[in-house]
Amino acid sequence: MQFQQMRHVVALVEKRSLASAAKALGISQPALSKSLRRLETDLGVKLFERTARGVLATEFGREFARHARA
Repeated sequence: MQFQQMRHVVALVEKRSLASAAKALGISQPALSKSLRRLETDLGVKLFERTARGVLATEFGREFARHARA
């Protein structure tokens, strides 16, 4: 896990949109998606649910973001 991946999770929890989070982080949407997929694979858990109305953090995703902010 990298520090930047922690920042990515926090941004996505706050923005609830891949496009908005990527813009806030100054990276492309595909780069953000790839980073998050890699983190989910490394952790072995799903951090986000992708929906038609945006992205929602799972319980684990919310806890991860809470600890990342600290």
